[in-house]
Amino acid sequence: MKLKLGVPKGSLQEATFSLLSKAGFHFSVSSRSYFPSIDDEELEAMLIRAQELPRYVEDGVFDAALTGYDWIIESGVDVVSVSDLIYSKQSMRKVKWVLAVHESSSVKSVKDLEGKRIATEIVNITKNYLAKNKVSAQVEFSWGATEVKTPDLVDAIVEVTETGSSLRANKLRIVDVVLESNTKLIANTKSWNDAWKREKIENLAMLLQGAINAGSKVGLKMNLRKSDVDKVLRLIPALRKPTISHLADEQWIALETIIDEEVVRKIIPQLKRAGAEGIIEYPLNKVIY
Repeated sequence: MKLKLGVPKGSLQEATFSLLSKAGFHFSVSSRSYFPSIDDEELEAMLIRAQELPRYVEDGVFDAALTGYDWIIESGVDVVSVSDLIYSKQSMRKVKWVLAVHESSSVKSVKDLEGKRIATEIVNITKNYLAKNKVSAQVEFSWGATEVKTPDLVDAIVEVTETGSSLRANKLRIVDVVLESNTKLIANTKSWNDAWKREKIENLAMLLQGAINAGSKVGLKMNLRKSDVDKVLRLIPALRKPTISHLADEQWIALETIIDEEVVRKIIPQLKRAGAEGIIEYPLNKVIY
């Protein structure tokens, strides 16, 4: 038996392959192929645009898929949401769909778009947003290059952004956040009710989440005298109490812990001054809570 997995082709592809690799699944695909080879005989994958994956999962073409929360909502499909996976093309954070106008526009809020024209890829989400705000406006589907359409072609756009750099480069101003989105692992309802497939999907979710958890953390090992333990422990923000092992010399111990990578450059000099020796920093592939 094999689990059929849908993998997003396009902007999320490389980030997804990298995450799968850290989770222990090595995918490889040629530039013109849509069928990756995988080092897991129980997995079969296909590359499809993230926008289409929710519908194919609902229809049972795929047992599971990695796609955006935005496309799940936009499609209005009935699928099982298995896991939130907070990663995107450029970062390990959520993306935002924003209502934006040209910097020269007089629009200050969504209310100012009454009777106006808006371009976006997420037509249904945008219409629901407007209805929630009691605004009547024309919403048209954008096939691409949405950022350049205002002010000459439309009055406003709803576009996705991670950093806002593309919006700023095109002289756009954010009026409001329409939706926050992140990647999700979703499953077909029948596949989820199959015991073997459900366990396979749950295992995949656990390993992917573990890879995400590890992305911002590193491991630290060090040796220190027993007399310096309390001083060193006060410096270390650990997930749990650090692991302490005894060495051949009874006056010394080995200490191992996991910490946020962003504090390493600050804490290593402090650990050295507190008496730690032989400090080793190493990367992590997975952290399972």
